[in-house]
Amino acid sequence: MLSAELEEKLKALEQKYLEFQYQISSPEIVSDRDKLTRLGKELKELEEVYSTYKSYKKLLSDLEGARELLKNEELKELAKEEIERLSSELENVEKKLRILLLPKDPRDNRNVILEIRAGVGGEEAALFVADLLNMYQKYAEEKGWKFSILSSNRTGLGGYKEAIALIEGEGAYSRLKFESGVHRVQRVPVTEAGGRIHTSTATVAVLPETDETEIQIDPKDLKIETFRASGAGGQYVNTTETAVRITHIPTGITVSCQDERSQFQNRQKALKILYARLKDYFERQREEELARERKQQVGTGERSEKIRTYNFPQNRVTDHRINLTLYKLQDVLQGKLDEVIDALTEHYIEEKLKALA
Repeated sequence: MLSAELEEKLKALEQKYLEFQYQISSPEIVSDRDKLTRLGKELKELEEVYSTYKSYKKLLSDLEGARELLKNEELKELAKEEIERLSSELENVEKKLRILLLPKDPRDNRNVILEIRAGVGGEEAALFVADLLNMYQKYAEEKGWKFSILSSNRTGLGGYKEAIALIEGEGAYSRLKFESGVHRVQRVPVTEAGGRIHTSTATVAVLPETDETEIQIDPKDLKIETFRASGAGGQYVNTTETAVRITHIPTGITVSCQDERSQFQNRQKALKILYARLKDYFERQREEELARERKQQVGTGERSEKIRTYNFPQNRVTDHRINLTLYKLQDVLQGKLDEVIDALTEHYIEEKLKALA
């Protein structure tokens, strides 16, 4: 059974939904496109809670009716079976309602700025960055999201010292937000002649894309420099200064972009990355100042935390935060990430539900 507090909350949301339904058909709302759009959005957000609560109340009523049938000797066994079925359904619906009442992360539907950097392991770490970049690109394609490279720094063997991508699609941040942290690979590198297994790392950061209106930057605080774009190994591939480096002087955060052929395009991409990094920087500062609890999260999300190991000899992927091990390494590297992400999301929800209880 739901607590009296949750019942009151659900009744209030049910009433709100019914009021919105009545308002949306009124001439005043129908004639105002902005109000109609806003009200339609609010109705859509409440619809699942309303319909699930409606199912919950019907199950309670049906359960009460089945218990009444226990008094009838001829229907007693049938009533017991019905009570067992309805109780199981009710338990599932109660859990769903608790999940629906959890505070929503307003950033969940945002696009993602994905940053992957080589860590320990030299050229092998850079090759691992390429593997991870490919993994996330294939996952984005499976989800029907748009994947585009914003900035990259390639190495001679086809790896990356750093790669930054934009992933655009509904729910991108909600699915990828637990990927931030240190990813570790264990395998025999292509550069290893002796066949020994090496351990290398790469750091992944997942930032929600930030609208320029969300964060105020004084143009005087930006130092913008241009330089000639270079290819792998440092050779120049452009004789004009199309590459752009932007530094936010107060924080020291620096972004460079050189992948596009025009200075304007590189500048726009650099600013997109800079806004996301600054928003992340200021949010982290605010959380530290307010001493917010992060125990309810899957890990801390800190980029220094080792979150996952990809072991090639054993065809194994292990997520250390939830002790999940899958012997499906090649599938995961081909973008089949849902099993891992679903498990992380479920763990996060369970932790939130414990806190709510």
